[in-house]
This record gives sequence, C-alpha cells and structure tokens, in this order.
Amino acid sequence: MKTIFIAFDQAHYERIVEMLERSNCRGFTAWGQVTGRGSVDGEPHYGSHAWPSMASAILTVVEDERVPTVLAKLRAFNDERPKLGLRAFVWDVVEQI
Repeated sequence: MKTIFIAFDQAHYERIVEMLERSNCRGFTAWGQVTGRGSVDGEPHYGSHAWPSMASAILTVVEDERVPTVLAKLRAFNDERPKLGLRAFVWDVVEQI
C-alpha cells in the first residue's frame, strides 16, 4: 500500500475528488483550506489580502499498482493548468489497523 498526498488550489477540489473516484481510490482524508507556497514556482496560497487564494490537500491510501495511474492523471491535470500548483507525494504505508 502507498499513501498519496496531494496539494492543490482549492478551486479544483471537485475535479481532484472525481479523478480519484474514477481511479477507484475510494477512501481519502481532505483538508479543505490549507495555506502554503510551492518550492518551485506558482503563486502563494495564503488566504491574505495580498495572496487571497487558498489550497486544499487530500491524503489517500491505495494499492501499489494504482499509484502510476493516479500520478499520471494528476500530472496531466497539472500540465493543463500550470498555475494550479498541484503537487503529489507518495509514501510507503508501513502499518495499518
């Protein structure tokens, strides 16, 4: 099992959830409003007067074989919307209950 952490502009929350559902990733935990700034480029998401946009984040645990498909879909989505600031990170699940 792998954990995929996805951070993105909150305006695209529904699209990301739909993509996960179409990829048979049923379970996830979402944070509706998070702040942050990417390490590469893109605009900060601070929810302030100067930087009013906000970000969202989703954490999903999936079977290893699902990871390449999910990442490919996220990469394509991000390529279509370069200002989205989407980032995804994958971690091993060591143990679960």
